[in-house]
Amino acid sequence: MGTTFQVTFDANDPDRLATFWAAVLGYKLQDPPAGFDTWDAFLASIGIPEDQRNSASAIVDPDGKGARIFFQQVPEAKEIKNRVHLDVSVTGGPESPLDERKRKVDAVAERLMGLGARLVGPKEKRGEYWAVMLDPEGNEFCVQ
Repeated sequence: MGTTFQVTFDANDPDRLATFWAAVLGYKLQDPPAGFDTWDAFLASIGIPEDQRNSASAIVDPDGKGARIFFQQVPEAKEIKNRVHLDVSVTGGPESPLDERKRKVDAVAERLMGLGARLVGPKEKRGEYWAVMLDPEGNEFCVQ
């Protein structure tokens, strides 16, 4: 069995980015610890001041199969292109007809723009089609 891992994003607004990526991936915000109805209640119980309660957030696969994604607040803004990015697969792969893949990618890109993503542009190369996008904080990702 492989080693488990989580993906970590630096963020200005962890809750906003976690909410966005949960919607993109079909994930959910991680539940608070047992005995607490909300993260706010838990953080208050351990003395975290209200103005510091958005310093981190996490999302998880509701089926428990995908990697946990963690969002941590950092003081600096994103300034350069990502060296690593997520590819969100929505088409069923190259076995599907190219026209069908284009329709699916374009429809998902449109939905994600409604959630705060920005479209950099569609790309087509060697029979592949994908959309390069930016999440609400400017992190690059692809829909393929």
